[in-house]
Amino acid sequence: MAVKQDTVSLEEIIGRLLENRGWRLSTAESCTGGLIAHRITNISGSSEYFDGGVVTYSNEAKIDLLKVPAETIKTHGAVSSQTAMAMAEGIRRLRGTEIGIGVTGIAGPTGGTASKPVGLAYIALASPVSVECKEFRFRGERESIKFQASEAALQMIRRHLEEPIAV
Repeated sequence: MAVKQDTVSLEEIIGRLLENRGWRLSTAESCTGGLIAHRITNISGSSEYFDGGVVTYSNEAKIDLLKVPAETIKTHGAVSSQTAMAMAEGIRRLRGTEIGIGVTGIAGPTGGTASKPVGLAYIALASPVSVECKEFRFRGERESIKFQASEAALQMIRRHLEEPIAV
C-alpha cells in the first residue's frame, strides 16, 4: 500500500514565512487580473498575512490608486520596470504592508509589439529594505501567461522572505 505524501503549496510556504516574520503582503496586479491575490487567499487563515490587492488594469487606475507618476507611464509605458516598481511601492505605501507586489505585462493574444511582445511581464517587489524588479518573457496562451506571471511573483516573494532580515 502506497503512503500518501502531503505536499505543501507555494502559497502555504509564503503564508508561513510571512507569519514567521509578522509581515503582511499586498498586491497591485495588472496583467494577472487578481490571480496572485486569488492564489494567496485560497489558503485558510490568509487574512492573518494578506492585507489586500487591487487590479489596476488601466493607466488611470495605476495613477489614481497607486500614485504611479503619469510621467513614468508616458515615458516608459504601462508595461515597464519603472511602472512595476512604482506599482509595488504604491500598494505597499497605500496599505502599509511590509511587502508590496506590482505586476504589469502583456498577456495577449493582442497588444504586443516588436519591442514589447505578448508574454512580456515585469514583476516588482517592494519591502522595507529594497525594491527589485525582474523582466520575464512567458510563452503560451493568455491564461497560461497569467498563471506563469503569478507563479513567478509568488516565487519572488518566497525567495525574498527566505533571505535573512537585514539589520
